[in-house]
Amino acid sequence: MDDDRYGGDVLSGDWRSRGVKKVRQVPLERDMVLEDPDSGWAGAVVGLEAGNIALEDWKGRTRSFPFTGQFLLEGELVTLGRPQAPVGRSAAAAPPDRRPGAAPAVKHASDGGRLRTASGSFAVESQRARVALPSRIMVEGKHDAELVEKVWGADLRVEGVVVEELSGVDNLADVLDEFQPTRDRRVGVLVDHLVPGSKESRFADAVMRGKWGAHVLVVGHPFVDVWQSVKPARVGLQAWPTIPRSIEWKKGICQALGWPHAEQADIARAWQRILGQVRTFADLEPQLLGRVEELIDFVTEPKA
Repeated sequence: MDDDRYGGDVLSGDWRSRGVKKVRQVPLERDMVLEDPDSGWAGAVVGLEAGNIALEDWKGRTRSFPFTGQFLLEGELVTLGRPQAPVGRSAAAAPPDRRPGAAPAVKHASDGGRLRTASGSFAVESQRARVALPSRIMVEGKHDAELVEKVWGADLRVEGVVVEELSGVDNLADVLDEFQPTRDRRVGVLVDHLVPGSKESRFADAVMRGKWGAHVLVVGHPFVDVWQSVKPARVGLQAWPTIPRSIEWKKGICQALGWPHAEQADIARAWQRILGQVRTFADLEPQLLGRVEELIDFVTEPKA
């Protein structure tokens, strides 16, 4: 009888791992948000010392956990591999050929070691930034501009696209009158809270119906502020807090998170804290990603 179910060695092979789900290992990175499954503590990685990693939660509190433990990363149970770069707060400064705040290009083994920018596109190495195109991308304010720079900055410099601040969508019509868009001087505009019935949607509709509409593209995301386009998990939250309309949104967010919010400097520090959690396009909501890519295509596509 050929099929001898008793004749084989039941202990041969990797019998201990049969039926056991393997846990993926990921390299430890500064600012990656992890959760300890036993205690439920979640926070961003801010340090690695003496075999322990320090996780800082959204209130600024820090706890240490063994580096060799298992953690939840975006809901997936993982183990940690050795970091490829320093993870402490004293990490080396950005190289001089990269603008402050812009995310570095990263190599991906699946792409044969080719560099990808923070936006996910292949990096163009050893190429100087192009002379600025006459077309422009305009965003509502400083925070929008800083976020676009951090994720798409490398791509925009290769294309020669300049991003300008409007200091509020209310100024859009006046800015366009001064800029005077044409077929060769297009303007792409990114607007916050572009939802039906909002003030922003009324401004956008008026512009698109106006004299510059043929050479202007106004798009937007549904979030009250660009802060919300950062995935809440990046700051250790399951969802952004809901703020009553009677409270200034950014101050309300800081108050809900237990962050200082009395002065404008507090709001600026809060934004830098949030922006510091953004590494690549994967840390942003799709509703923003698609709109920025649409604007880049609009201002760079060949003119008919």
